[in-house]
Amino acid sequence: MQEEQQAAIPPKQEVKREIVEFVKMIAWFLVMFFIVKTYVLEGYEVQGPSMDPTLSDHERIFVLKLPHILSQFNTFSGINALEEGDVVVFYSPVEPNKRYVKRLIAKGPDAQPGTVNAGDRNSAAEVTRVRFNEGAVFVNNRRIEEPYLEPDERESPDATGEIRLTPRQYYVLGDNRSVSRDSRSFGPIDDKHVVGKALLCFWPPSKIRLIK
Repeated sequence: MQEEQQAAIPPKQEVKREIVEFVKMIAWFLVMFFIVKTYVLEGYEVQGPSMDPTLSDHERIFVLKLPHILSQFNTFSGINALEEGDVVVFYSPVEPNKRYVKRLIAKGPDAQPGTVNAGDRNSAAEVTRVRFNEGAVFVNNRRIEEPYLEPDERESPDATGEIRLTPRQYYVLGDNRSVSRDSRSFGPIDDKHVVGKALLCFWPPSKIRLIK
């Protein structure tokens, strides 16, 4: 009888070991999920029509965050995380905790290592200039091509005057210009507001695609 009781102990220990291993696996999964969501890739739901036809209301997208995060460190300062024409997600500079998705139209000049931006927007050597003319956008006097716009959006309301971007500033616009609230109303956004680059639309399944 005693031998039967001793023989029954190992299965209980095995169950306990499996439970511990399962808990460890769940814990590691949660840690990895947190790391990926915080620093690498995050899902985001598009709200509103400001990016039609590129992105529609309630579509879900993946936002790549890691390149932009790395570019904040001197070691990776050469990383060009964002390019003109990219679709980006960022925190609103005027509405706390609200995120927008817009197209990056222009960015300030590259910051030189070892220099400090004094905020002098009158220096031609340290600014990127953005202006509008009858719906067309000019960056440093170069008209940019915008194949992502619908024909009727090329005559959308313009910002007045010339906008000057200093290093680590971005000018963003919605593709549906006539209804979009963007840099024409709240001005350029700072680097610290950027979440990352919109990479892929994954929902609904019938509209899975890379975002261009």
